[in-house]
Amino acid sequence: MIPFLVRRFFQAIPTLFLASVLIFFVISLAPGDFLTPARLNPGISEEQLRNLSISFGLDKPAYVQYFYWMWNMLHGDFGTSFQYTQPVLPVIWPRIVNSVWLVLLNLVFFYAIAIPIGVYGAVRQNSFGDKSINVVLYFLLGFPSFFLFLIVIYFILQIRNATGWDIPLGGMTSNNYDQLSSLAKFWDVLRHLLIPAAVLALTDAAGLTRVIRGLMLEVMRSDYIRTARAKGVSERTAIWKHTFRNAILPIVAGIGGLLPGAISGAGFVEVVYNYPGITPMLLTAINAQDLYLIAGFTVISTILLIVGNALSDILLAVVDPRIKVG
Repeated sequence: MIPFLVRRFFQAIPTLFLASVLIFFVISLAPGDFLTPARLNPGISEEQLRNLSISFGLDKPAYVQYFYWMWNMLHGDFGTSFQYTQPVLPVIWPRIVNSVWLVLLNLVFFYAIAIPIGVYGAVRQNSFGDKSINVVLYFLLGFPSFFLFLIVIYFILQIRNATGWDIPLGGMTSNNYDQLSSLAKFWDVLRHLLIPAAVLALTDAAGLTRVIRGLMLEVMRSDYIRTARAKGVSERTAIWKHTFRNAILPIVAGIGGLLPGAISGAGFVEVVYNYPGITPMLLTAINAQDLYLIAGFTVISTILLIVGNALSDILLAVVDPRIKVG
């Protein structure tokens, strides 16, 4: 295990370096910079623009900016956000935490939906229930998730108007959040998370359900499953211990993407539900060409992807004894 981790650490160094170079220079190649709107403002003089350019470090060539940024990043400083005029980490960290809570609850719903339905579809292949589920899954796979979010909002608004129920549809907390007790604060945040997390899980689970069903059907046709049944192994054991355990290996291999995915936010669901996650902040930063905020966040995501891939390899070795880590 130790040699494996050491080897992965040294492999990560050139990967992270190349990723940081690509990230920084791709952002730098975009036309204009953070001060472009200011240059179009006739009320700002050339001297003021020059002073702003010097203070933001935009007067230096891109490669000089990169080496300064890389040197500071090695010391834990990911640069200063142009928009917020604050260090990047304190700016993005609260938004990352908000996105992590949403994504974690989404994962709970995601696997709670995908695994049982996928296994049911494989065990009851071509039954009425399996065919009905497939129709719904194909609809979810083909229907744009953005419109599904809007449809859910519409129906919830109708329910709210008809029943008077207080169903949160935006933000992360209520207006009276600061006056609530600790337990009430937890419940208030959870209420705001439920709808976006459930809708996101519903759209994401459609694809995984189909994958689990296909993998289960493939494994169930294997000789060792037929042999296990012939030896008198119970159907429950044959399905969950032998079939499902081997069918999830490709899924375990993809767990490495969960760590960067957790901090990358829930995409447009955060925008549609006005959730204070990382996605709206990144979209604003891209529009404003906030170089260091975008680059800092992307480097953090790259680090987590490397760590996540190492963890997925370790989990594969735990699930499948044929795989050795070392």
